[in-house]
Amino acid sequence: MFSNIPRSRFDFKKPSFTVQEKDDKPKSRRKPAATPAPTAKADTAAAKPARKPIAKKSAEPAEEPKRRTAAPAKIQKEHSEDDKASKIAAALFGDESAASQVPAPTVNPEGAVAPQGDQTNPNPPTSEQREQRGQRGPGQGQHPHQHRHQPKKEPVFNVEFDGAIASEGVLEMMPDGYGFLRSSDYNYLSSPDDVYVSPSQIKLFGLKTGDTVQGTVRPPKEGEKYFALTKVDFVNGKKPDEIRDRIPFDYLTPLFPYEKLNLYTTANNYSTRIMDLFTPIGKGQRGLLVAQPKVGKTMLLKEVANAIAANHPECYLMVVLVDERPEEVTDVERSVKAEVIASTFDEPAEKHVKVSTMALQKAKRLVECGHDVVILLDSITRLARAHNTVAPSSGKVLSGGVEANAMQKPKQFFGAARKIENGGSLTIIATALVDTGSKMDEVIFEEFKGTGNMELVLDRRLANKRIFPAIDLTGSSTRRDDLLLDKEVLQRMNILRLFLNDMNTDEAMNELLKRMRGTKDNEEFLASMNR
Repeated sequence: MFSNIPRSRFDFKKPSFTVQEKDDKPKSRRKPAATPAPTAKADTAAAKPARKPIAKKSAEPAEEPKRRTAAPAKIQKEHSEDDKASKIAAALFGDESAASQVPAPTVNPEGAVAPQGDQTNPNPPTSEQREQRGQRGPGQGQHPHQHRHQPKKEPVFNVEFDGAIASEGVLEMMPDGYGFLRSSDYNYLSSPDDVYVSPSQIKLFGLKTGDTVQGTVRPPKEGEKYFALTKVDFVNGKKPDEIRDRIPFDYLTPLFPYEKLNLYTTANNYSTRIMDLFTPIGKGQRGLLVAQPKVGKTMLLKEVANAIAANHPECYLMVVLVDERPEEVTDVERSVKAEVIASTFDEPAEKHVKVSTMALQKAKRLVECGHDVVILLDSITRLARAHNTVAPSSGKVLSGGVEANAMQKPKQFFGAARKIENGGSLTIIATALVDTGSKMDEVIFEEFKGTGNMELVLDRRLANKRIFPAIDLTGSSTRRDDLLLDKEVLQRMNILRLFLNDMNTDEAMNELLKRMRGTKDNEEFLASMNR
């Protein structure tokens, strides 16, 4: 189809320059070929190859032979050093024949190392040899260039404390179902030493607020704040399986106290000797110690606590100090062998209520498990004041500014004392303040006056005359003391009361102390009444 087109349209004259083929030899040694004289159009095209960039290309290959001639000597030197190193390594490993059979690498004229065929070891080491080499220490059979100067890595210890940390505390349940084990060092208030208890553990073991739990804990994980309980070993001193079906405290059968607590310690301790005769205390007693300020009620409580701790180690003794002076708290902690739970007067009323509530709940859980617990409370008047402050306003105010519902919680505390049929007992001896000049204190005392089954009255006039113990003998008594005293002792006590009833308070105490000073114990004192 293109035959009709004039051929002159497609005839283009070639430029007069020629393209040289690339040769490995340097261009500077080649002679330039003769070219025909270019035309006018070809002169412009032929002038371009004569520029400086083309001259640079012709100058670069002149330096290449020098590099290529020097490279083989350097490579041979490096391989000779590797040959020596391989021979040394073979000699150290005990394979001298292999060292002699290692061929020297060959170098091409171009400077490249020629391949030696199969580069694998013809005699590879066995697994036993590898194990033996792996057991060798640094510098023993290792290649001289293999990790000789590397620093030693410190061992990584992955220490887990699961099962290694034991903890004990009193459980306080939260409204959401979980709980915390509170420490006695912080009076069972929230602290950094609390241990988290999951809701599943609480449901599994049937735990309640006030349970004393012993178990193992784990450290807090990332994002956690408290230690967590992992295993429950004991609950209230018993196995978890034994307390799962326990009867709640409110459904236990209360009885009159019939097991007497012996308060005798020494012959010179007349306070406890007089209480043993006139106001005996039994397991489950609900006693009220009525006292005016500065008559020695705290000293009397300490003597009673030490007597119970010495004569009845099976009883768990707790001293609860509410709204007390800080120095009194320290003195009681150092002089009484019991658990002291205190809240000083400079702390808010909410803390007084919290401390007393935790102490009561702990005592109830111990009684449910069959233990005998004794609580010495100082004082129930200040506890009632704290509840009156915390209680919401109901609009009904009694005389003295007492809320109508404020006395409910203090009565629950004092009324929890009881002797359980075929079980434990909870004994509470609380002090009540009178003649303080406060109308509220009188109302509080009247609320608790008839609730106890033992009442010990201290007289301010005896304390002013420095007669201790300042006990009003005629006003102090115990309900159903016939269950605590023997018949012979009860008969002699009736005679003694009739004899002292005709005297006033200070004369009766002086006469009683005069008779007791010459005897070693109460039995000898009662026997001396016949003389």
